[in-house]
Amino acid sequence: MSENIDQKFVYDFTEGNKDLKDLLGGKGANLAEMTNLGLPVPPGFTITTEACKVYLESGDEPAALRDEVSAHLDALERKMGKKLGQADDPLLVSVRSGAKFSMPGMMDTVLNIGLSDKSVEGLAKQAGDDRFAWDSYRRLIQMFGKTVLGVDGELFEDALEEAKATKKVTVDTDLDSADLKKLVKHFKKVVKTETGRDFPQDPREQMDLAIKAVFDSWNGDRAKLYRRQERIPGDLGTAVNVCSMVFGNLGPDSGTGVAFTRDPASGHQGVYGDYLQNAQGEDVVAGIRNTVPLADLESIDKKSYDQLMQIMETLETHYKDLCDIEFTIERGQLWMLQTRVGKRTAGAAFRIATQLVDQGLIDEAEALQRVTGAQLAQLMFPRFDDSAQVEKLGRGIAASPGAAVGKAVFDSYTAVKWSRSGEKVILIRRETNPDDLDGMIAAEGILTSRGGKTSHAAVVARGMGKTCVCGAEELEVDTKRRRMTVNGTVVEEGDVVSIDGSTGKVYLGEVPVVPSPVVEYFEGRMHAGADDADELVQAVHRIMAYADRVRRLRVRANADNAEDALRARRFGAQGIGLCRTEHMFLGERREMVEKLILADTEAEREDALTALLPLQKKDFIELFEAMDGLPVTVRLLDPPLHEFLPDITELSVRVALAEARKDHNENDLRLLQAVHRLHEQNPMLGLRGVRLGLVIPGLFTMQVRAIAEAAAERKNTKGDPRAEIMIPLVGTVQELEIVREEAEQVIAEVEAATGIELKLALGTMIELPRAALTAGQIAEAAEFFSFGTNDLTQTVWGFSRDDVEASFFTAYLEKGIFGVSPFETIDKDGVGSLVRNAVAAGRATRPDLKLGVCGEHGGDPESVHFFHEVGLDYVSCSPFRIPVARLEAGRAAAQSSGSDSR
Repeated sequence: MSENIDQKFVYDFTEGNKDLKDLLGGKGANLAEMTNLGLPVPPGFTITTEACKVYLESGDEPAALRDEVSAHLDALERKMGKKLGQADDPLLVSVRSGAKFSMPGMMDTVLNIGLSDKSVEGLAKQAGDDRFAWDSYRRLIQMFGKTVLGVDGELFEDALEEAKATKKVTVDTDLDSADLKKLVKHFKKVVKTETGRDFPQDPREQMDLAIKAVFDSWNGDRAKLYRRQERIPGDLGTAVNVCSMVFGNLGPDSGTGVAFTRDPASGHQGVYGDYLQNAQGEDVVAGIRNTVPLADLESIDKKSYDQLMQIMETLETHYKDLCDIEFTIERGQLWMLQTRVGKRTAGAAFRIATQLVDQGLIDEAEALQRVTGAQLAQLMFPRFDDSAQVEKLGRGIAASPGAAVGKAVFDSYTAVKWSRSGEKVILIRRETNPDDLDGMIAAEGILTSRGGKTSHAAVVARGMGKTCVCGAEELEVDTKRRRMTVNGTVVEEGDVVSIDGSTGKVYLGEVPVVPSPVVEYFEGRMHAGADDADELVQAVHRIMAYADRVRRLRVRANADNAEDALRARRFGAQGIGLCRTEHMFLGERREMVEKLILADTEAEREDALTALLPLQKKDFIELFEAMDGLPVTVRLLDPPLHEFLPDITELSVRVALAEARKDHNENDLRLLQAVHRLHEQNPMLGLRGVRLGLVIPGLFTMQVRAIAEAAAERKNTKGDPRAEIMIPLVGTVQELEIVREEAEQVIAEVEAATGIELKLALGTMIELPRAALTAGQIAEAAEFFSFGTNDLTQTVWGFSRDDVEASFFTAYLEKGIFGVSPFETIDKDGVGSLVRNAVAAGRATRPDLKLGVCGEHGGDPESVHFFHEVGLDYVSCSPFRIPVARLEAGRAAAQSSGSDSR
């Protein structure tokens, strides 16, 4: 982006507010909001995301930025009564990242900027604590060296561990000032050796280099990986927050912590969080020292505890949501360092939304926006069977729920490697750090021996919806020997373990699972009003009821038999949007279809069709009975032809072996000749769909007759069948007109024979680009369209969906070409544009044209919003995705209603 000469790039904390996240990032906007609320926030300023964008595009910071930073630094120094890095009583600052969307641990932070060989002595004198000053200087060189200068962080960690080993202590707080002075000297040598330059002593140079490092970290590997995982746009940039330092490592009356206004794992109200005495903030989130529960702060520092509780209530009421808070206590003085709307588990999201409605803080429409279809899908995953015989290994903190089973691995590289080979793995670490992100994504679940609900592992896992157990202190994790030991039991890499993120329990071996209570509720086995229905089921019921009241999109099921149809109906399906009749021709019927395709004479073909008709009719009677009173869209046969023919290679080998034995089989020879004649290089684009119906006389009319006779029989027994006949793979209106004429003739014959009037709608799938481009013409012969977005995506992109996901999609996702697979979430710009145009053209020809979608996108949360926006009447998806589609259809309606009202 080009730099605007009048553009303002720096804002004091007193100038912003929580609504400026695009400009100030989430952290900066909320620091400004807390400042405006009169809460104790250390003074500081924020460099905007716009400055970051200029820097990333041009390779240099905006020309005006240095002067603006200087002006705000001067103001900060006047406010604090001290100068950055001055020798006698130095002002120190932190430089912290802060993007619009929370990306915990993915970008860089540097604390204690302003310390140097001279100012460290002044800090020690001012604080009256030599150890504190040298510990702060040690931390600065370590963070600055790794983050800004690119020094391998292990070099600092190894030196710190060696210093503790020499002193025969286990925690860094047991190192005294003399030990820390030696460590500082060693750290400075590491910097000189690795970078060829001395650690910078000029405090302004430190600050400027740190600001650039934070800008650069936006495009760091781990940040880009996290954005792809969370679907965060890559062009937003990060803000940079420069904040005057307050110190939690000034002794036992100081400390740092993270607090939640409600439990982010369960949603329950109470005192939740972690506190660590004599520590800086990074110590808590890094999980390198085990914290104490936040409730213990009451006995440690009652005054600060009471003040914090009051501030937490203020923030939750103000933000009307769960708040995640970082704070520091400096010698009894409480300071607020950050707040944000906190990440939460799926269960907590539903509980908190309904709690806030009951408290009058939000209404039902807002509650619906506080939950997502992805969260609902998580709640439908199975859970461990409490009655199973299990071998318990230990218990940690329930950080992110779910039932995860996999082979134990002890580093991210192995987790990714094994996962790509099809193995399910559990990543086990003492604690995770941002470099473990790719392994965390690959794993079924994460288990750590250190850290709490606010550790890196817990926060990132909750954000990804990944099962996580933290702080299982009984576990002795030995990453070098690739094993963990628990009370004498040794778990080697590759051994299967199970972790329960809802209880914190860890088991050896695979624990069996049972359906979730949410699935039992949807299937009618648990009633939300029943005494034994838990709070989560009640919350899901309330939000789903509201979503169903407000949604415009109807939700149908993709179901091919009565069993699936009945399950779909229990899950709330309002009909069947796709019955794939080719699934009815598998098994013992496959030979009958083979005979039909290979028939040489009209008599042979008629025999095959006559045999298939009653079987098809029985299928449809069962389906219409299961979905009585609701629409059932039956797609006529649409398989690639090869699915009903013998494998050409196997058949060729069989014939060759028979010839070698001089044991000729005339039927096999005839079959091989036919298979060669019909063989296709690309069967997905060959003789299938409407083309098959036109080439094989009687095939489609047999199916239409079976549908019509089944509907007539159901009506005759007082049923209410609502069949819709869908012709697949149409590319031109002429194909549809021919099939429609034949179908109408068959329907008329059945009506005449039974004396029952049948109202069978005739429509088509829009799954070829030409069909979408000529939708206005096709609508002249179609009463409804159903967008087959699987094939439409395939034909628009030129992808073979059976091949590409395994061959190169991983590379496309890693390179950022895709944010998500276009087969998972609809490509709005390409495929979506065709859908939008086809909707407009179809309805221009036929205003009452019914429009739906039956590809996999029909159950994808993001895609459902697109289908609402373009005006479809319904989405259709697999039975287990129906609740997700219902919820997202409600959210889409509520969002559009909110936009209209604004």
